[in-house]
Amino acid sequence: MKIIENQGKQIVTKKANSLLFRDFRRPLIEIMTDLRKPIQPRFLKHKTIKGRKIDFVSWYELNRLMDFYAPGFEWNINTSFDGTKVCVVGSLTIKAKEGDFTRSATGNENSDLDAYGDPYSNAEAQAFRRSCTRWGLGLHLWG
Repeated sequence: MKIIENQGKQIVTKKANSLLFRDFRRPLIEIMTDLRKPIQPRFLKHKTIKGRKIDFVSWYELNRLMDFYAPGFEWNINTSFDGTKVCVVGSLTIKAKEGDFTRSATGNENSDLDAYGDPYSNAEAQAFRRSCTRWGLGLHLWG
């Protein structure tokens, strides 16, 4: 048995190899309130696209934030390829006290990508970032 703390609440895990937050579900309104808070500047990165500087959060930092605010969330994808583009439809499910709730978004990338990463991982990262935004996480960056 292991005792951990999340947002001032103690959580007891029953097995050392069990999922950390397996039995921990918060009310949906609490999760959504937390997800809608502006992301702290330490998580932000910056890049310039077409001469315009933008702030963004990497997919792995969003994953960490989702783990913190919505423990036990699920991420599922469906991938398609039309010969020139990879398209990913991602579904982000939050496991709240009231039940499971899902929001989805898409990501796409040209197959002849001449930049960092590969078309599949880039499209999935884009879909994940957009799905997080549909829950309110990072929405303030789109304004």
